[in-house]
Amino acid sequence: MTTEYFTSPQGRRLAFNKIPPLHGRPTFLWLSGFRSDMAGGKAQAVSSWAWENGNGAVLFDYSGHGESEGRFEDGTISSWREDALAAIDALSDGPLILVGSSMGGWMALLAALARPSRVKGLVLIAPAPDFTEKLMWAGLSQTQQEEVMTQGLTLRPSDYGTPDPITKALIEDGRQWQILDAPIEFNGPVRILQGMQDPDVPWPHALQINERLTSSDVVLTLIKDGDHRLSREQDVARLLAACADVAAKLTGA
Repeated sequence: MTTEYFTSPQGRRLAFNKIPPLHGRPTFLWLSGFRSDMAGGKAQAVSSWAWENGNGAVLFDYSGHGESEGRFEDGTISSWREDALAAIDALSDGPLILVGSSMGGWMALLAALARPSRVKGLVLIAPAPDFTEKLMWAGLSQTQQEEVMTQGLTLRPSDYGTPDPITKALIEDGRQWQILDAPIEFNGPVRILQGMQDPDVPWPHALQINERLTSSDVVLTLIKDGDHRLSREQDVARLLAACADVAAKLTGA
């Protein structure tokens, strides 16, 4: 699939792929994790599955990620939320099911709150709302925290490649978008997949999301041997089954 580009209202040139839905079918919009992009295996699996079943699919890269323009170090929760809303507004019509992985789970919840008339269902994989404060900042050593505050940036070792640049702007901006300390007003179907061996997002985090969501139709699946990525064949099968379940709820199929 050829990558296309659109320019957000903030002037950021963002990469995307798009498959239109058949009449009456929902569109699945993928929201990647921190430093991840739409070329990942789970995103591609959701897009292929959506196409095979007559659903729409929208994949895009936040600014500073993947094929989109910008520097990763310049990104914040505010800017990536703006990118997500721009993708929703510019690239999709009709009912949306947001599929968010890790940080993308936070983006999905923020987008659902900002576009309640559009977002009808959620599928969340190791969702990480509030991670900049409750997981990332809390997990930094005192030396690293001081480095962030005095030098504007620290490099945090990552299990997934080069170290993560953690900026003061990212930490401070993230504080205004925390949502786990109050009810999360969303009443559509929600499916959450969470590995219990996840070193990045501890599984009790998913329990807290489950408690905060106002929807009565929330199914939380804890995978005892699952890691953070949940990218094994059986995990991807669970993800696609969750997508099918939410689509069936919305279409009555």
